[in-house]
Amino acid sequence: MDNLALIFSNIWSLVPEALGQTVLMVLFSTIFAVIIGFPLGILLFVTSPSGIAPKPALNVVLSRVIDILRSFPFVILMIVLLPLTRKILGTAIGTTATIIPLSIAAAPFVARILETSLIEIDPGVITAARAMGSTNWQIIYKVLVPEVLPSVISGITLTIINLIGYSAMAGTLGGGGLGDLAIRYGYQRFRTSIMIAAVVVIIALVVVVQFLGTKLSNYILKKR
Repeated sequence: MDNLALIFSNIWSLVPEALGQTVLMVLFSTIFAVIIGFPLGILLFVTSPSGIAPKPALNVVLSRVIDILRSFPFVILMIVLLPLTRKILGTAIGTTATIIPLSIAAAPFVARILETSLIEIDPGVITAARAMGSTNWQIIYKVLVPEVLPSVISGITLTIINLIGYSAMAGTLGGGGLGDLAIRYGYQRFRTSIMIAAVVVIIALVVVVQFLGTKLSNYILKKR
């Protein structure tokens, strides 16, 4: 019994550091993905044929680039971006290095989430804003963005959950975090208990993120 308790103690002693690395990767990747994806999503909507400043050629090019980035399997994207990551950070391995491919993988999803939410807005809202003399920028930031914020938060919540899964996959290439814990200490050393512990923590993290995202979205929806 004492041996079993010691085994579980050793397993869970590895989890806090791995969890911290995963949270770090996901947090900063989400921030950078929103910084990149939010303007792209607005640009996609604004330049679409039904947008407030149609530019079909730009819209098509931008849309194709985003679709290409979205279609890349994350592990392949990580490999493709290894030279870029190494050039920026001096290394392509580790928790910090993984943030770059995670951000680039998530940004197109954020862009599409925002574009889809903006498309669903009643055109009458835009017409009313124009009738009051609002400029395009005022329509975007004072009318459209506040209108879609609850649905965008729900979409970003799903993006964060995807990033948790991506960060676990990053462990196969030395990205650190819970995925690295499951691969190096669990799979490669034939310690199933460590793999189970990592999976349990990942599931718990997903549940917490979904709960907080839903709460925040509902709160903003009630405040409107």
